[in-house]
Amino acid sequence: MSQVTQDTKTETQTEKQPVKPTAHFAAPHAEIIEALNLAEFGVFESRTVPNQAGVFIQTGRNGVIFSSFNFDTAVQVIMPAETPVAQGDSLLDFTELKKALAAMVAGETKTVAGRTPVALAGDLLTTEHLSVPITALDIYEYVHAPEPAPMLVELDAQDFLAQLNRVLPAAGRDDTLPALTGIQLTLSGETLTLAATDRYRFAVADVPAPTTDKPLEKPITTLIPAGILGALAKRFKTHAGTVGIGMVTTDTDVPRATFSLGTATITVRSIHASLPPHEKLFPKTRNASVRIDRATAVRAAKKCHALVKAKGDKHSPVCLTWADDGTLTLAPRVGETSDHTRIKGMTIPSTINHGGVDAVRNTHLSLNPAFLLDALATFTDDTITLHVQETTDGQATKPVLLTTGPSMRGEAYRHLLMPIRLS
Repeated sequence: MSQVTQDTKTETQTEKQPVKPTAHFAAPHAEIIEALNLAEFGVFESRTVPNQAGVFIQTGRNGVIFSSFNFDTAVQVIMPAETPVAQGDSLLDFTELKKALAAMVAGETKTVAGRTPVALAGDLLTTEHLSVPITALDIYEYVHAPEPAPMLVELDAQDFLAQLNRVLPAAGRDDTLPALTGIQLTLSGETLTLAATDRYRFAVADVPAPTTDKPLEKPITTLIPAGILGALAKRFKTHAGTVGIGMVTTDTDVPRATFSLGTATITVRSIHASLPPHEKLFPKTRNASVRIDRATAVRAAKKCHALVKAKGDKHSPVCLTWADDGTLTLAPRVGETSDHTRIKGMTIPSTINHGGVDAVRNTHLSLNPAFLLDALATFTDDTITLHVQETTDGQATKPVLLTTGPSMRGEAYRHLLMPIRLS
């Protein structure tokens, strides 16, 4: 074999040699677990791309960075380390690392386990009692995430999460319609608008969002998978402080949104679509506006929903009905047609704010019971206003708008429900 061929072979072999893991740090067990629980959002679940199923650990004198990237979600968590060390990198199997950490404090109380000192040296995990190597993955084969989107706004985390939880129930779950499985974030002026729809309901919430830099020249919009945002909402439900939000929507870069909460930065790839403009879908006029007692409506909806399930008809609606004198009742529409006149509804205290009794007399509003309960649960005030549009043959056939106050527009939260037309 010629010298040139031999040299080329040697260089190729050197390039393919795995990088030795060099990350070094020591920290309490509970802090490491906390960081890994956040990093798990970005770990690739399938073993088809084994290196993305790892957690990338970088150490330096400023602490430890745990990173993960599953091509849709990227996570970075910064953790201070008890032992300042030089720079080092390790790519370790995430699942094995978490299981090993749990095993190494087995038999200890939660308090003792949480404060147990844990050290990592390359791929060697060590506590006072045990040491075990963790499977190291090839850093060369690890695909790093795009840079986080630059922060555009910073707002109170609990305000953001509260409004996010209000729109999440309206997001679709049909993967064949991916655009409807997302939560749309629109930053316009100093307001962040969250929106979601599954075609049968549409929820919109506004959050005050002063920009961190100069005001935007035009609104910026992105659509983020509702499943990811729902998981984040549960994980950060008690987070105190602020949340920073950044968006990149240009065609020349990966469309994404970044959420910064405390020591964690989560970057999510956007869905390449957008929701229908809700401004055109939400009604601007109504026949009547009726303020109802929310607690009573919830109780009535739960009873009616339970009766629908008890009768075994999953597709039966519940009906809001106004009598001659304007009294409002909610009843399940179950059984044979001949049975409907024998069903008695539960009375819901109500006040007609717009339109008068003539606008709602003998009107029926039929709704999906599960959707009604979801909508009622998203409100926190004692009363809710129903804005009912025109009716056909005594039935409300156009979407009904639910708001906190009497106004149809300008409300911080609006929920649209599509009625069910009865035959």
